[in-house]
Amino acid sequence: MRFLIDNALSPVVARRLAAAGHDAIHVRDRGLQAAPDPDVLGLASNEDRILVSADTDFGTILALRHAAKPSFILFRGDVERRPDRQAEVLLANLPQLERSLEDGAVAVITGSRIRIRTLPVKPD
Repeated sequence: MRFLIDNALSPVVARRLAAAGHDAIHVRDRGLQAAPDPDVLGLASNEDRILVSADTDFGTILALRHAAKPSFILFRGDVERRPDRQAEVLLANLPQLERSLEDGAVAVITGSRIRIRTLPVKPD
C-alpha cells in the first residue's frame, strides 16, 4: 500500500511502514512539513497515497469536498503516542482496513477501537 505520513506524526512511522514492504513517505521527504493541509491532501490524492495523521482537519476537508479519495487514517484520542507503537498498531490492523482504504474511506484509530467511514462522506 502507498502511504503519506503527515507532519503530525513522526517520520519513524513512515520508515516502519516502508520496512514492512509498503511504499511510505513522510511529508518531510517532499519538503512539505510546513505545507497547508490542502496541499498535503493534494499530494496524497495525486500520488494515490493513503494519508495518515493525527490532525482531524483532513477528515473535515474530505467531507466538505465530498471527496472519494484519498483515503485517510486518523490516530485520535487515547491512541499510543510513541511512533514505533503507532506503526505497530497500523500494521496490525491493515489487513482489516485494506479493502475499505482501497475503495476510499476514513479510518479512525483510537486506543480501544477502529471506526471506518466510506468516502465520500454523506450527510446523516
